[in-house]
Amino acid sequence: QVQFVESGGALVQVGGSLKLSCVASGFTFDNHVMSWFRQAPGKEHEEREWVASISSIFWANYPKSVEGRFTITRDNGWNTVYLEMNDLRPEDSAIYYCTSVELGPHWGQGTQVAVSS
Repeated sequence: QVQFVESGGALVQVGGSLKLSCVASGFTFDNHVMSWFRQAPGKEHEEREWVASISSIFWANYPKSVEGRFTITRDNGWNTVYLEMNDLRPEDSAIYYCTSVELGPHWGQGTQVAVSS
């Protein structure tokens, strides 16, 4: 079955950096767009915010809130997608999830990022 296992979250100070990882399984990873979403404290699942996407041919897209600070990459040999986050701000605090939207609502347990001021 489709599975996503996220890791790499931590408590960091404002301006710090983190690199998140997500290992996917249960589908042909190379063929699908991979995305990162985040759920801020107090928000419902339906309010998860899209953070980044990368296509099968490595085209990346970001919302303006993270553009220039976050970088999404993928390693098709390891079925892994990464999210490198720089210049972290308190509003980046959230649980981060990876998924492939094309496959429907499949979510892992997420990885928690907390940014302290």
